[in-house]
Amino acid sequence: MQYRREIDGRRALAVVPVILFHAHVPWLSGGFVGVDIFFVISGFLITSLLAEDLSSGRYSLSAFYERRARRILPALTVVLVATLPAAFLLLLPSQIEDFSASLAAVVVFLSSFFFLSQVGYFSPDAELQPLLHTWSLAVEEQYYLLFPPLLALLWRKGRRVILAALALLALLSFGISLWGAVENPARNFFFTGSRVWELLAGAIAALVFRSGRCGATTSWP
Repeated sequence: MQYRREIDGRRALAVVPVILFHAHVPWLSGGFVGVDIFFVISGFLITSLLAEDLSSGRYSLSAFYERRARRILPALTVVLVATLPAAFLLLLPSQIEDFSASLAAVVVFLSSFFFLSQVGYFSPDAELQPLLHTWSLAVEEQYYLLFPPLLALLWRKGRRVILAALALLALLSFGISLWGAVENPARNFFFTGSRVWELLAGAIAALVFRSGRCGATTSWP
């Protein structure tokens, strides 16, 4: 897949409102929507790569996870190593206990569920959870644990089956998201099942785009 400068530009545009939101810019209370946009872009890019590998016969699950590890782990390691001394210097003992638990969750890409479990009346302030931002990475990695083998399984079934299956899953996730937004908005924010539809929206867009660009006979099995 060729480098797409316009997509990287959109990534930057998605990140900026999130940063301004966390900086408490008063006129950007909805800046967190940048995370939703980022999920869609991520779904588009990863599905484009997987589709290229599947159509050319180069698909390898181990190679996919190796690429993910090389992309994610170095930066994540730097963040964790840099956060450790600051946390032990600035946090109280009880807060360090929560931080240690979140650190363990980050390492196994389950921090979204950890921070979901922290939601409540007595939940700690966001400023006291240095690794709170890793929830979105956890959602992505949980998704990419299941999506590549699912796409490979569906690939032989043809375009209609692929798009129908992904659309059905996206609708199910969207329904969960709507229900959660009413029943428990705070927990819904971190729940992977409420976010999958955004990644799948990007995946569907990637497959439709590929079909339109390459033609029906070359872009699908």
